[in-house]
Amino acid sequence: MSAAKAPAQVVFWKRQFQDIAPEFAQGIDNLRSRKLRSLLTMLGMIFGVAAVVAMMSIGAGAQQEVIAFIEQLGVRNIIVEAREAPDGPTLEQVRKLSTGLTLQDVRAITTNVEKLAATSARKRVMAVKMLPKPQSEMPVVYGVSPSYAGIAGLRVSAGRFFDAGDGDASAVAVLGQAAAASLFGTEDPIGRHVKVNQQWFRVIGVAGPQLAAQTDMGGLPAQDRNNVIYVPLMAAMLRVEDPQSFRKDEIDGIYLTMVAEGDIALAGAAVRGLLEAAHRGAGDVSVIVPAELLAEQQRTRRIFQIVMVAIASISLLVGGIGIMNIMLASVLERTREIGVRRAVGARRTDIIRQFLIETMIITTTGGLVGILLGVVLSQLVGVLAGWSTIVTVSSIALAFFVSVSVGIIFGVYPAVRAASLDPVYALHYE
Repeated sequence: MSAAKAPAQVVFWKRQFQDIAPEFAQGIDNLRSRKLRSLLTMLGMIFGVAAVVAMMSIGAGAQQEVIAFIEQLGVRNIIVEAREAPDGPTLEQVRKLSTGLTLQDVRAITTNVEKLAATSARKRVMAVKMLPKPQSEMPVVYGVSPSYAGIAGLRVSAGRFFDAGDGDASAVAVLGQAAAASLFGTEDPIGRHVKVNQQWFRVIGVAGPQLAAQTDMGGLPAQDRNNVIYVPLMAAMLRVEDPQSFRKDEIDGIYLTMVAEGDIALAGAAVRGLLEAAHRGAGDVSVIVPAELLAEQQRTRRIFQIVMVAIASISLLVGGIGIMNIMLASVLERTREIGVRRAVGARRTDIIRQFLIETMIITTTGGLVGILLGVVLSQLVGVLAGWSTIVTVSSIALAFFVSVSVGIIFGVYPAVRAASLDPVYALHYE
């Protein structure tokens, strides 16, 4: 850009501002002279924008929690869950086809599925009694292999996780964060003992906090992953489980993780095929691939955003119709004023600009107040309902953009109608 052009553009924009500034001030004066009507006109925009921001922030918070939980499961992992039969007769029918999930299934998967980095079976046991007595809900016992910590991304906040040196059936335990608080309160649990059913376990570690799903997701049962006691797999099977529970599966979960170059989708299909054949189509297991769940949730989030945009358009459309109605009434009220301005030399573009500026003041102010109200509402819902809410820049930008667009679109017709009035007729209008 040349030096000569730069000052010329500055002069141009300066003149534009000088033309608009008096009309902007006049527009504010006109709206202030009719305070109640201006406020009622803005309410449609305020509540529409507030609803959009609040709904999108609540939805974004819920989606973010779900996605974070799925990512915690591990996008390189495959999880197999045994399905519990709802009643005895159903279980009898299933057992005619399948003996349930077993360690033999683990060996078959390890042998036939390529590029597995680590594997861990899981035995979940519901304890009948426990010492010290839990202050809240009874923790669940997870019998797992030492490799589980790496597969599940389990961080240990104190002590350590058990390893191969501890033995497959050693009486050691790692407490989840909630389980440690429930059993020992604020005391350090490391080195203490916990009695699960009839077996004492020495606490060697405390796991860090983990996210938990509130409902079943893709075959994964809802479980507070913080209220768990981790013990070696054979210790859970031989020391804790009731020997009379012969009707239960030998194990009830398998965790697999792939090497970086492994094809997750292909491996998931292979695991499903192996278990389908081994269990003769009994339908007693679910194969969950977190990477597939993550992709599905991301698609759901995009659809949700589209729906929110549609809701925003509808709610703000109603507000826009109200603005157009008020501005048309304003044209009738100010017909003589328009005639006087045209008689003293105002152009049609000046009249159009004046009414558009007033409409933009209404929608912009309503949009800003609506954004503030939406943020407050979303935070209030988060505090009172305990939901996670995230106010995103995109939701604020969308709501504000739509509110301004509504002001332009619905302000054009009243402005053009005002500009098209015949000056002579306008001057004689009563």
